[in-house]
Amino acid sequence: MKVVNSLKTAKTRDKYCVVVRRKGRVFVINKRNKRFKARQG
Repeated sequence: MKVVNSLKTAKTRDKYCVVVRRKGRVFVINKRNKRFKARQG
């Protein structure tokens, strides 16, 4: 999982990426391709 300042760039890496909020943190997850994961902060 990458930890990045801007999730906009992480979201555009693959078309199946989705931005999700969990417990006050913002994540990018991808059900199809598990390697595209990112967290904000």
